[in-house]
Amino acid sequence: MDRKELAVKIKAAAYLEGDFILSSGKRSKYYIDKYRFSTNPELLKAVAMEIAGRLPKGIDRIAGAELGAVPLAAAVALETGLPYVIVKKETKDYGTKKVIEGILNSGEKVILVEDIVTTAAQSIKAAKRLADSGAQVLGIIAVIDREEGGGANIAEAGFAYESLFTKTDLGI
Repeated sequence: MDRKELAVKIKAAAYLEGDFILSSGKRSKYYIDKYRFSTNPELLKAVAMEIAGRLPKGIDRIAGAELGAVPLAAAVALETGLPYVIVKKETKDYGTKKVIEGILNSGEKVILVEDIVTTAAQSIKAAKRLADSGAQVLGIIAVIDREEGGGANIAEAGFAYESLFTKTDLGI
């Protein structure tokens, strides 16, 4: 499916109107429910193909922050054959007690995939966790940018950034 058709299908599947509180704490009259596109095999595959086509040469791993970006990271890994890691929001007091799940070797070049970016606070935290774990974070690729300052915040934090779509691209 081409990019324009994908944008139409993502909006049809995931765009909701109402009164919502976002993870950033902001209130919004619309919500893009990432699970409505990341749990749909047709849309997930198309998104993974779009992300795979934007990956820079020479990366070693894909990373996805729990929980929303994990299906994206897994799908991109399947599309490219690259391994992926999961960036946890916090360490648990049991098991391995790691903030990064999967294998991440020091110095590896990583792209962080993200679902929806508003202020990018969670994306930046995940990218910093990867860097603190020894990865070279080459950038962050989001599926949708709500155009509320996230891109500028990511750049200010020192990471490259791009999104597949903006809210404008989706006609929102």
